[in-house]
Amino acid sequence: MKKQLEEMKQNQEWERRKRIAEEKHKEWVQKKREEETRERKQKLSKEMAEKTTRELEKMQLKEKADEKYKEWLEKKRAEEAEKKKKEKEKEKEREAELQEKRTRSEKIFKEWLQNARNKPQPALNGYGFPRGRSAGLYVQYTNIE
Repeated sequence: MKKQLEEMKQNQEWERRKRIAEEKHKEWVQKKREEETRERKQKLSKEMAEKTTRELEKMQLKEKADEKYKEWLEKKRAEEAEKKKKEKEKEKEREAELQEKRTRSEKIFKEWLQNARNKPQPALNGYGFPRGRSAGLYVQYTNIE
């Protein structure tokens, strides 16, 4: 009987230890799963944060590039406007010079015309041109024919 009692005690002890071991194993498995889940969540969170950071940097770079492009475009437009303005000024100067030249030419022509009217006409009957025709050797040669 003692032996059976002893065996029973041993069996009960063994089953108790087995139960404790299984519970500890279950607890360990559960902790391990929780830890893996937590690590996965942390990793996912870290990846999302990195992705967000990269996207933010990308957006900032794009905004910076857009801003620089706008500045460049504005500068180019200003240069074009300045160039057109200078060309217009040069054209106005050329036009003014041309107008001044025309005015000067007209003035000089009018002065010449006024002076030409006031000049005495050369006499046609003088120095070998009696009655407007030439006289002399040339006339004799023309009459010889």
